[in-house]
Amino acid sequence: HKCSTRDITTTIMTAFNGSLMGMGNPLLDISADVGQDVLDKYGVKMDDAILAEEKHQPIYKELVDNYSPQYIAGGATQNSIRVAQWIMTANGKPGQSAYMGCVGKDEFGQQLEECAAADGVKVHYMKDESTPTGTCAVLVKGGERSLIANLAAANNFKPSHLETAESKAIYESASVYYIAGFFLTVSVESLKIVAEHAVANNKTFCLNLSAPFIIDFFGDQVATALEYADYVFCNESEAAAYGKKHGLGDDLKEVALKIAASPKKNSAKPRTVIFTQGSESTLVACDGKVVEYAVEALAKEQLVDTNGAGDAFVGGFLASLLAEKEVGTCVDAGHWAARFIIQQSGCTLTKACEYKL
Repeated sequence: HKCSTRDITTTIMTAFNGSLMGMGNPLLDISADVGQDVLDKYGVKMDDAILAEEKHQPIYKELVDNYSPQYIAGGATQNSIRVAQWIMTANGKPGQSAYMGCVGKDEFGQQLEECAAADGVKVHYMKDESTPTGTCAVLVKGGERSLIANLAAANNFKPSHLETAESKAIYESASVYYIAGFFLTVSVESLKIVAEHAVANNKTFCLNLSAPFIIDFFGDQVATALEYADYVFCNESEAAAYGKKHGLGDDLKEVALKIAASPKKNSAKPRTVIFTQGSESTLVACDGKVVEYAVEALAKEQLVDTNGAGDAFVGGFLASLLAEKEVGTCVDAGHWAARFIIQQSGCTLTKACEYKL
């Protein structure tokens, strides 16, 4: 389950002068096809993402012992950055992206670094010697997925890591920043350092709402991050959760418009809100208007699993945004990338990207 190690040392060692930076929770996915019995045993439902509680702890060993799982580089933000770089590399733009998060000093952490580097992403991990690298149980059933994340070291990212010379070089060089909402449970202070830099320099800050539990239980953190966001991504279940929590009704177009119009730190550019809805049309709200973009259907037999689909959408969107394309083209690139990823197990980039920016 190792990644192909193309010339990794160059990716790790050279100074960064790229355009895209991500920060989030680096996790190794432990992915397996399971029956309804496993979902029932751990009280989880499909298409959801949760943080592991005490009752979920045995799942990791159970998967390893009984299900011959695949080990796949994961972590929502890291997936998006890898996909974006994969597309940019194929379009003559290597070395454009960097990623930060916290891992342990162990084999899993090394594997994550190798996978990201093989995809051309410069990783600048904070390394916690006392805590193992985080993992995510990916329970696949009928092509859908349920995620149980055990953050471990990922939970220990500190703002001090952003004070290192390498971190500063990365975020000062970048012009677009992407952070998934999952990071809001870890270090809002770190997010604010990067987001304040983006606002002060009129750069682009992108946020994903990531999961219903983030919206429901980390509302203050979401509100803090949202003010900085030039682009907000989420899927239909997260959009519905946001609408419900904030009394915005259940018309997702209205919810999108209201998020787009909510308070914003950088008034120089309007906020764009993007709701993906699986195989249903993607909604984009900006400047008081909503546009729908149809998704090309994929035959059921071509679907492997939806793990990483939303992350891949963002990766495609960001690669296109960095190529200065208009929003409809960015959505098209997102749809293309998501369609590719759902035909793989997890967020695996098995061949050269064929998408032309």
